[in-house]
This record gives sequence, structure tokens and C-alpha cells, in this order.
Amino acid sequence: MKISTPLAATAAAMICLAVPGVARADDRPLLPRDTPRAYVQECGACHVAFPPGLLPARSWQRIMDGLERHYGTDASLDAATLKGLGVWLQAHTGKGRRTAAEPPHDRITRTDWFLREHRKIDAAVWAHASVKSAANCAACHTGADGGDFDDDRLRVPAGLDARLRRAWRD
Repeated sequence: MKISTPLAATAAAMICLAVPGVARADDRPLLPRDTPRAYVQECGACHVAFPPGLLPARSWQRIMDGLERHYGTDASLDAATLKGLGVWLQAHTGKGRRTAAEPPHDRITRTDWFLREHRKIDAAVWAHASVKSAANCAACHTGADGGDFDDDRLRVPAGLDARLRRAWRD
């Protein structure tokens, strides 16, 4: 049986959509399959272990070089873990438009991409007791711990009044 080109293209597209870890141009950044356990344990102990593709290489380098003063916390690591995570982060840093500009203070929540994606979120949401800050991705993104920030899997944080819920109705 001969497979037509449009049919083959459709089948390939469906396989890419169904198989996790297959890169697609419209994907949100996911944690790479080779994410070190130390990254999830150390970084994920205080916040979501952010996908390295959310920041450019220089931002990750500065973050790793300043762990003793990591946004007001001492997140120091032993030398071997620091080196291993640094190498891994550099291998998986963001490239392209999403991370073309280094964000102020190397904060993911200050990247052009993040601000654009969250432009409809009222500033009061970030300060709400069930959210606490823009860096608390898991407050809204049910798959954040696995690096999944798909808009189809959002939840409205508990306790938001009708005015603050507006952004979730889009």
C-alpha cells in the first residue's frame, strides 16, 4: 500500500503530538528527560525546578555563581553537585526568541515571554494568599513540577474573587 504524502505528514504530526518528549515548535519548555535528580531535589525543595530553557545561558551562569545569595536565601551546593548541575543547565539553556534578552535580575518572572503570557493576570493575584508570588507556578499550572505549563491544564487558585478570576475565562 502506498502512503500519500499528506497522509504521511498527518501521521507524523499525530505521533509527535502523542509521544512525550518529542520537540515541537509550539511546545512550552519541559524538563529534559535527563534532568538530574539533584536538580529536582535541590532546586525543587524551595520552588518548582524550572526548565532550563526558560533562561539564557548567561542567566543560569550568574544564578549558579551566586547560590550563596539566591534571591535572599543561601542555596549553596557542594562543589561536585554545583559543577554537574552547571554543565547540565548550560547544555539545556534557552535559545531563540523566548530567551533572546536576559531578564532583569535573571528572574524568569521578568522575561518578556513570561510577562506576555501572563499579561491578563491582575497584579493582586500574585500577592493572593493561595499564590504568594509569580514564581509559584504550581498555584495555577497543575503540571509545573514536571515542567508542563500548558494553558489547557490550568486551575484557578483557591479563594480568588470573581474579578481576579477573569483571566481564566479566556
